Amino acid sequence: MKIQFLGAARTVTGSKHLITTTDGKKILLDCGFFQGHGTETDGLNRNFNFDPASIDFLILSHAHIDHSGNIPNLVKQGFRGPIICTAATLDLCRIMLTDSAHIQENDIRFLNKRRMKRGEEPLKPLYSVKDVEKCIPLFVSIPYGQAYEVYKDLKVKFTDSGHILGSAAVNLELTEGGQTKKICFTGDIGRYNGSILKDPQPFPQADYLIAESTYGDRLHSDITYSEQQLFDVVFNTCITKKGKLIIPAFSLGRTQELVFALDKMSNKKMLPKINVYVDSPLSVNATGIMRNHPECFNEDIINYMKTDSNPFGFDNLIYVQDVEESKHLNDQKEPCIIISASGMLDAGRIKHHVKNNIEDPNNTILMVGYAEPNSIGGKLRAGQKEVKIFGELYHVKAEIVIMDSYSAHGDYKEMLHYFECQDKTRIKQVFLVHGEYETQLNWKEKLIDAGFRNITIPAMNDLIEIP
Repeated sequence: MKIQFLGAARTVTGSKHLITTTDGKKILLDCGFFQGHGTETDGLNRNFNFDPASIDFLILSHAHIDHSGNIPNLVKQGFRGPIICTAATLDLCRIMLTDSAHIQENDIRFLNKRRMKRGEEPLKPLYSVKDVEKCIPLFVSIPYGQAYEVYKDLKVKFTDSGHILGSAAVNLELTEGGQTKKICFTGDIGRYNGSILKDPQPFPQADYLIAESTYGDRLHSDITYSEQQLFDVVFNTCITKKGKLIIPAFSLGRTQELVFALDKMSNKKMLPKINVYVDSPLSVNATGIMRNHPECFNEDIINYMKTDSNPFGFDNLIYVQDVEESKHLNDQKEPCIIISASGMLDAGRIKHHVKNNIEDPNNTILMVGYAEPNSIGGKLRAGQKEVKIFGELYHVKAEIVIMDSYSAHGDYKEMLHYFECQDKTRIKQVFLVHGEYETQLNWKEKLIDAGFRNITIPAMNDLIEIP
């Protein structure tokens, strides 16, 4: 068996890991978009370092675009095998991949106007809505905890990783030459004591571990204080400064957590009388899907729903679908909150909102999760005083606030806690993926201190043979 690391290798986005068995079967773990790599991003996403038609199976950990976003392109270039995931992941991919196609078409249209003025050739989107429609019939959903036979020598079992709705650790049992190897690909590891989702679930003993590393070198602020911090930012921006609070947030997970926190403030009569806009068609649809999967909810929100049946709706909350209505938000002068995707500020309506509000010191841009360092969001998190948006330079005069307590990724203590279900002496090798290299080096040291051995940090395209 060989494993090749084709994405999220010494970087966070583009999750893609290819297992090739001794009898020639090819199993792809995730097929995500690279994000925030500047001019290289399009080429990284457009061109696979393998023949898509040669892949036999795709097993998907969850629906976030950096894990699922390149599936339509994979199918467009010849993949015809099953795409195996949880039921909630399938429901989300229906809308998220369609939204991805729409965003590409809209952003390319906007960029091509500028390219035409400069006499440059127009660009084409990576895939279309029609391409998305062709890939959906290939999806096969299985419930958490069920051992599913992919073929006679391979079984997969999903365990809840608590990261987003439907997210899972991928547990493989692969038999070669009469010997069975147990491989766990963690996908993204979630948080404990979250406001909506269940805690990450213990997973079966592994021989080989492919583990994420996003926050392997840091600790999040205490999640119990997150709602007070959010209230303070709202009050300071919208009441004291009378400005706009712009929150880049991924449409799934972060957006619903923010809305739920504001819903609780509204019920406690703490929320100022201002409009709260969720400006993302995907967020609207994702919120609807979340309501349809209460099996993923923890006891806290289930008990809350006994007195408030709609935790994602309150007075003055407005879900925006129409693009013209979205544009009008930038003409409004009164204080408000705008939650819009994407969280890294690399695509979507949020780029227009930040463009129109970043040079006003009365406004605040609240960063509530990870952003790839080269993305616009990453540059704002790093404190840069100027950023380019749609090719134009803008001065950062708005207040930038970072609040990582809403992150959907576990910090290093939470990830170490997640690994407590494993007998470290039985793990033959650990591969660290989905993290910046310096972070991974620090995470590796923490894992060694915890008793793990044989830890490898693969570089992009590294091919490693498992004896």
